[in-house]
Amino acid sequence: MNHTRIERIVGQLLEELEENPNREGLRSTPARVARMYKFLTKGYNEDLTKVLNGAVFKEEYSEMVIVKDIDFFSLCEHHLIPFFGKCHIAYIPNGRIIGLSKLPRIVEMFARRLQVQERMTNQIAQTLFKVLKPQGVAVVMEARHLCMVMRGVEKQNSTATTSAMFGTFRKDVKTRTEFLTLVQHPSRF
Repeated sequence: MNHTRIERIVGQLLEELEENPNREGLRSTPARVARMYKFLTKGYNEDLTKVLNGAVFKEEYSEMVIVKDIDFFSLCEHHLIPFFGKCHIAYIPNGRIIGLSKLPRIVEMFARRLQVQERMTNQIAQTLFKVLKPQGVAVVMEARHLCMVMRGVEKQNSTATTSAMFGTFRKDVKTRTEFLTLVQHPSRF
């Protein structure tokens, strides 16, 4: 990302909005916006191998592993407006497990890009399915999209839910139902 170029573009945008980019309150805005976009899109520069950091281990455990209520924040690629929510992930190991902290890191890696919720849900599930080669992977994401809340249809209480199911979660209704039931219950912590 070319920081100087982004600053110049933001300055031009302010002018197009009939603002004075040299006004005291806006003088540093182009630099702040450039830094913000660098942070909000840092997922493009993250490497999955570094994110995992060797935290995939051999383990003979074959029951469902769930990490739920993973907060995420992303930018809608259609409007460059945030969407945010919770991600719930489950997998059934097949001789390999992953360090639990790596699941939120994988979510973060994909969330910190220009996104659509549907793609992000699939990217997370596909990545875990490829890395762990488990019996199955399930991902459910629930989000509020500011492009729907503060513009367009202006529906303040709407949420979008997406899911991706692979392996056992796709083939076995009982397994899928167990996961969906478990993630519906609020955390006790």
